[in-house]
Amino acid sequence: MIRYVLSRIGFGLLVLFLLSVFVFVLFYVTPSDPARIIAGDKATEALMAQIRVNLGLDKPIWEQYLFFLGNLLQGDLGYSYRSNLPVADLVLARIPVTMSLVFGGVIVWLAIGIPIGLASAKRPGSVRDRLGQGFALVGISFPTFVLGMLALYTLYFLPTKFGFILFPPSGYVPLTVDPLKWAWHLVLPWLTLALVTAAVYARLTRGQMLDVLGEDYVRTARAKGLTERRVIYVHAFRSAMPPLVTQLGIDIGLMLGGVIVIEQVFGLQGVGALAISSVSMQDRPVVIAIVLLGGVFVALSNLIVDLFYALLDSRVRTRAH
Repeated sequence: MIRYVLSRIGFGLLVLFLLSVFVFVLFYVTPSDPARIIAGDKATEALMAQIRVNLGLDKPIWEQYLFFLGNLLQGDLGYSYRSNLPVADLVLARIPVTMSLVFGGVIVWLAIGIPIGLASAKRPGSVRDRLGQGFALVGISFPTFVLGMLALYTLYFLPTKFGFILFPPSGYVPLTVDPLKWAWHLVLPWLTLALVTAAVYARLTRGQMLDVLGEDYVRTARAKGLTERRVIYVHAFRSAMPPLVTQLGIDIGLMLGGVIVIEQVFGLQGVGALAISSVSMQDRPVVIAIVLLGGVFVALSNLIVDLFYALLDSRVRTRAH
């Protein structure tokens, strides 16, 4: 098991190393000149040359990459071209907003999607199965920004017309300041994120459960007289969990890199909003930091998924030996 864990950690580190090479080539070995971006179009050649020396851009490419990698390993992400503030501080200030949005949304979409998928799989072809599939189809078909606007209209604008505020349309209160206001401000973003993603989990849960319920060991469990609840929730659902865990790990890793649409709709100043503003202003160090941060989140999520796989599936532990 230790060998398996170490191999997965090594693979994750390899992926992050390759990502750092890709990011360096994409942002530094390109026709665009970082010195020109910093100094502006009217800067003199002398000023631009001085900026290149300060940034180490006058050195060979391999030295630039080693300098870039060394700074990354020390947690030094450089300074913003626009605000001249440390990039690490800019990104770290936005992470709590995005993490609050993502992890709250995860709880809501799992609480909605998995029960709908289980209910549909119990009686395929029934009315509740058709309702569950209808929910999944509608949720997958609707764009995120459309659901966000509908949530704002029905749960903010309409109640406001009658003189009361059900939920705020935007804003963020840190969890450490006021937990109730923190949750109150995030209800609409959570619902928007959850309704889209819960549809995917409802379909995935239904499909996996239908496959598992047809297995011989499930029929054997029923033949032994076990209750249907125990067959469904103890035997069948445990076997159906690995694909759900895989999907969950991918979704969390990608979303922690920035839930751009939802942050824009609800005015949340998270990582996604920072990415949009940095790209529009060509703030290269901030964009690089966000790309690398997304890669770290994905690598960590995959590692956690692999560990869950080892716990859920004994065959993985056997292969590890």
